[in-house]
Amino acid sequence: VQLQASGGGSVQAGGSLRLSCKVSGSRSSIAAMGWHRQAPGKQRELVARISSRGDATYADSVRNRFTIAMDNAKNMAFLQMNSLKPEDTAVYYCSAGPSIRLPSMYWGKGTLVTVSS
Repeated sequence: VQLQASGGGSVQAGGSLRLSCKVSGSRSSIAAMGWHRQAPGKQRELVARISSRGDATYADSVRNRFTIAMDNAKNMAFLQMNSLKPEDTAVYYCSAGPSIRLPSMYWGKGTLVTVSS
């Protein structure tokens, strides 16, 4: 299983970005996906995760600003990020796994999001 994240970039505070993650390879074991981020000097944290049925959970810091979605037909996941804040600056990683409890068996390379004030 390979994951490829894209969509990062630089934006001013209050702006929006949409991250995409494409899953390729053997996808039969994938039933959930997640987005994580790691800011400089901080540990990686789970931002949002979603099951193939559409059940989703969010970190408190992004709830009501970020929306995760999964397109089973296209084997893709998305993270719509609105009302971005400077503290959202981080490298964002997508992951995939067999369940929403285990959404991080496979990892993609990160994509950098920079939010300026």
